[in-house]
Amino acid sequence: MARRQPHHTDRRPHRLVPGDRVALVGPSSPVDLDRLAAGTEILRSWGLEVISSEHLHDTHPTLSHLAGSDAARAADFQRAWLDPTIAAVICARGGYGVQRMVDLLDWDALRAAPPKVMAGFSDVTVLHEAVAQHLDIPTLYGPMASGATFVDDGPTAEHLRRTLFHPADTQILTSPTAEPLVPGQARGITAGGCASALATDRGTPTARPSFAGTILLLEDVNEHPYQLDRILTQLLRSGALDGVAGIALGSWAGCGTLDRVRRVMLDRLAPLGVPVLWELGFGHGPSTLTVPLGVPARLDADAGTLTLEEPALREDTR
Repeated sequence: MARRQPHHTDRRPHRLVPGDRVALVGPSSPVDLDRLAAGTEILRSWGLEVISSEHLHDTHPTLSHLAGSDAARAADFQRAWLDPTIAAVICARGGYGVQRMVDLLDWDALRAAPPKVMAGFSDVTVLHEAVAQHLDIPTLYGPMASGATFVDDGPTAEHLRRTLFHPADTQILTSPTAEPLVPGQARGITAGGCASALATDRGTPTARPSFAGTILLLEDVNEHPYQLDRILTQLLRSGALDGVAGIALGSWAGCGTLDRVRRVMLDRLAPLGVPVLWELGFGHGPSTLTVPLGVPARLDADAGTLTLEEPALREDTR
C-alpha cells in the first residue's frame, strides 16, 4: 500500500500496521538461509508481507565475504526504497560490505521519495549515517532478519515489533545492566552505532563533521580492549567527539573482560566531561534493544535511562 507524503516539517517515517509490505535487503555479508527463513516467518507472524530483494541470496563472484556485487547490493536497497508499496527496508545481516556500496546510491532520488522505516545494526551503521546525512530521517538501530538474536531471543524480536508498530510504547529505554560510568544528564539527537564502523567511516563522503549535540551510541563485538582504545582514540583525534552531549554504551560481546573494557571507556571518554551510561542493552549482545537514531532524547546516566522525546515513527499511518 502506498504511504502518504508526510508534512515537510516531519521527516519521520510512518509506523507499521498489519498488511504492510517490508523488503529484506542484504547490503553487507551473505545471509544464513535457514535463519533468514526463520526470521521471515517471525515478520510474517506480525501480519507483514515480506518481500525478498532480488539479490538477497547472492554471494559475490570472487569475494565470499560479500553478499553479491556492490552494484547489486546498492540496486536492491535503492529499488526497495523507491518502491511506493514498501513501508520498511529491513537489513538481513551485517558483517561487512556497506562501505563498498553506499556511494553507489542515488541520494537525490532517495530523498525525493517519502521517508520509510530502515532497520539494521553492526556494519549497517555506515548506512544509518549516510541516511542521516543525506535524508535526515530517523532510523532503527536494531536486530536484522537473519540475525541469531532476532530468531532465538523472544524479547529482542518483541522490542523490535513494538518499536515498529507501537513506537510510543518504546520511548523509555533501559536494561538491568544500565548504570552510570560518568554520572549526569544530557539532551541531544541520538546517533552512532558500531564503534569500529564509525571510526572507519571518518574522512568519507558519508561521515558527518562531528557528533556535536548528539547522544552518541557506541557498541562493538570481537574487538580486544587495545583495539577499542585505538577505535576511540581515532574518533577523538578526528574531532568526531567534539561537542558530543552524552554517550550511551551498549554490548561488548567478545571484547575481553568487561572490567578491562570499562577501564578503556573511562580512560578515553571521561575526559570529555559528559554523562556516559554503561551497558544500555543494545548491540551484539544475546538480547538487544532497538534504539532509534536521529531522534531527540534525554540521557540520564544516574537513572540508567535513555528517553526519546518523541516516538521514532509517526503515529498517523495514512
